[in-house]
Amino acid sequence: MEEVERARERLENIRSVKPILNGLRTISLGAWQAALKRRGSVQSYAEQLKAMLPAVIAHLPDEDGVLDRFRKRFSRPRRFWDRREEDEEQKARPAHSEVLVVGSERGLCGRFNVAVADKLDHHLRQSLEDTDQVSLRVLGSRAGRVLRRRGYEPTSAGTLAVTTLPPLSLAFDLSGEWLSSYERHALDTVIIVFNDYRGTGNYEPTVTQLVPPRFNVDDVHSAARPSGSASTSWPPPILDTDPKSLYATIIKQWTAVKLYSILLDSSAAEHSTRFQLMESATQNADQLVEDLTLVIQTARRQAITQEMAELAAGAGLLRKE
Repeated sequence: MEEVERARERLENIRSVKPILNGLRTISLGAWQAALKRRGSVQSYAEQLKAMLPAVIAHLPDEDGVLDRFRKRFSRPRRFWDRREEDEEQKARPAHSEVLVVGSERGLCGRFNVAVADKLDHHLRQSLEDTDQVSLRVLGSRAGRVLRRRGYEPTSAGTLAVTTLPPLSLAFDLSGEWLSSYERHALDTVIIVFNDYRGTGNYEPTVTQLVPPRFNVDDVHSAARPSGSASTSWPPPILDTDPKSLYATIIKQWTAVKLYSILLDSSAAEHSTRFQLMESATQNADQLVEDLTLVIQTARRQAITQEMAELAAGAGLLRKE
C-alpha cells in the first residue's frame, strides 16, 4: 500500500506540472518562429544596404588616394575621408576591445549559456594580448551568472525579454555607442560571442567582429571600380545628398541591423532549444503518467482479487488446503 500511495502522489505531481510544460513549449515555439521570420526580413534589409554601399563609395571625394586604397582593401578605417595623422603616442597605445556576450534571460535551455561562456574562454586565450584592454558586456541574466561564477566581472550587464524578441532599439543604441567610440579612437574593435542558430535545437557558439564593419570584398569590389571601368552599370546612380553623410548613415544602419540579426539568431537558438527540451519533457511526463497509472491499476486489481478470495474462503466456497 505504501508503494501505491507514493505512485499516486507522483502521478498527482506530474499531472500538475504538465500544463506548465505545455505552456512553456507553446511560448517557445511562438518566439522561435517569430525570430526566424524577423531574421529573414532583417537579413534582406542588410543585403540592400550593402548593395548601395559601392555606389556611394564611388561618389566620395578621393583625398590623397585614400579612396583608391579603400577600393582595394574595402575595410573601413576611421573617417577615411579625413587624413589627419595620429600622433606617435596614440599609435603606441594598447588596443581597447569590447566583447559582448549574448546569452539567455532564463534557464530551461540546457547548456546554452555554458556553451557561450566556453567560447568566450577559448577566444580570450587564443586572441588576447598582454597589453590589450578588454571590456566585457553581457546580455542575459543567466549568462551573467555563468560568467561571474567563472571569475568574470562584466563592466555592463543588460537584460533580455523573456517571452518576446529583443527590441530593435537595443541594437541601434549599442551600435551607435560603439561607432561613436570607434571614431574617437576610444575603441578599436567590438567582438560578439553568441550561439548561432543551426536548426531545430541546434546551435554553434560563434565569435564575430562587429566594429569596425567588415564586408566581403568579392561581393562589392567590382561595383566599387572607378567610373571609367567597362563593367560600370548604366545609367550611373544619382545621389541627391552629401555622399559622406549618406555613407555614414548606411554604415550606422548596417552595423545596427547586423547586431540585431545576431540577437535574433541567438533568440531563435535559445527558443528552439527550449522548445525541444519542453517537448522531450512532455513526452517523458506522458510516459510516466502511463506507467504510474498502470502501477495503481495493477495494485487495485490485486487488492480486489485478494478481497474476493477472502470472502469466498469465509463463505466456504473454497476448499481449504
